[in-house]
Amino acid sequence: MSSCCVNCLSQWKSWIRPLFILTYALAALIFVPIYLFQSIEEGFQERNKEVLIGGIFAWVAVPISFWEIILHVIHYTRPKLQKHIIRILWMVPIYAVNAWLGLVNPKNALYVDSLRECYEAYVIYNFMRYLLNYLNMEMDLEASLEVKPQVKHIFPLCCLPDWKMGREFVQTCKHGILQYTVIRPTTSIIAVLCHLAGIYGGGEFRLGAAYPYILVVNNLSQFVAMYCLVMFYKANIHELRPMKPFPKFLCIKAVVFMTFFQGVVIDFLVYQGVIVPNSDTRQEEQDLSTRLQDFLLCIEMCLAAIAHHYAFSYEPYVIPGGEQSCCYAFLAMWDVSDVQSDIQEHLGIVGGSISRRIRGRSSYTVPRGIDQESPNLLCGSIPEGLYQNECDDFVINYSNITNQKSSNR
Repeated sequence: MSSCCVNCLSQWKSWIRPLFILTYALAALIFVPIYLFQSIEEGFQERNKEVLIGGIFAWVAVPISFWEIILHVIHYTRPKLQKHIIRILWMVPIYAVNAWLGLVNPKNALYVDSLRECYEAYVIYNFMRYLLNYLNMEMDLEASLEVKPQVKHIFPLCCLPDWKMGREFVQTCKHGILQYTVIRPTTSIIAVLCHLAGIYGGGEFRLGAAYPYILVVNNLSQFVAMYCLVMFYKANIHELRPMKPFPKFLCIKAVVFMTFFQGVVIDFLVYQGVIVPNSDTRQEEQDLSTRLQDFLLCIEMCLAAIAHHYAFSYEPYVIPGGEQSCCYAFLAMWDVSDVQSDIQEHLGIVGGSISRRIRGRSSYTVPRGIDQESPNLLCGSIPEGLYQNECDDFVINYSNITNQKSSNR
């Protein structure tokens, strides 16, 4: 009996898909009728329709994303890339469930929305690491950029000084994206605290509310992160072409950035009275804005799940005999030591940069490969363990390059 169970478990890849489909189908057959009967008893109001329709889209999006995640875990052959892809794929289930819960209880939506906002920053971070790891696996990224023509700034920032190609360019883009990873969770925490203090004023564009100030900070931070992503893509467009970057960029920008501005537009239209609630109370206006945003997100996450299925497909990583342990893949997915290391590095670099500028020194006076302020700049200090025994990026020995050049002379 025990040997039969062990044999069955060892063959889990063959029965996990039908079990997953069957479990999800049974859950739908049980919970959907229960909710329908409950809604009919309540008179099937407009809010019930929103929850039902939004729930259908959300709960279609979730299994599509879950299945893509499972396939990446099964075919976990490129850990340095797939770990970040899996984290990005988790965005759709988190957004979809979050939006549906906001429809169910719009009055407390701010608290669950904070989780979604924090994950926005996490997605941007993982997309950045995914691109850096891909390029560093193929080449010496900084040395490659040094021999390229200068990448000019894009309108409307054409007047800014050029970012010197090489290490300065990579680090400026990297830390321009990392700042969003720090600022977005911080503003989310501040928003919750302001809401508890009664001064948040969600959706209110007035000086006495905290909402417009937090909105401006988030907007600026997102703009900087998106601009750095575009500049990085512009500098490495030819090297990134084999991994088909455009659909991936489009998915990230559409889900993370466009949903943010969509929410801002909805808040503004409700505040100006273009979209009118059933009653004139301020609470009803806030609830209407939240419900409309969450309803649209439920629909959009269904589309995003399909887009992610093609943009971040598992198929390029199907290498017979090259799969890692699924336990290894699962644990690596939840290991966030790289995030902690990079955020600590970012805070150290920003603090050191401000200090050097005050003293009138350049921010990039340290030779490549040696960073006295942040020795983990290219390689996070991740302790060896069961599922994380090497860092995501690569340390490059530039002394060999220098010695070779000297000998050639």
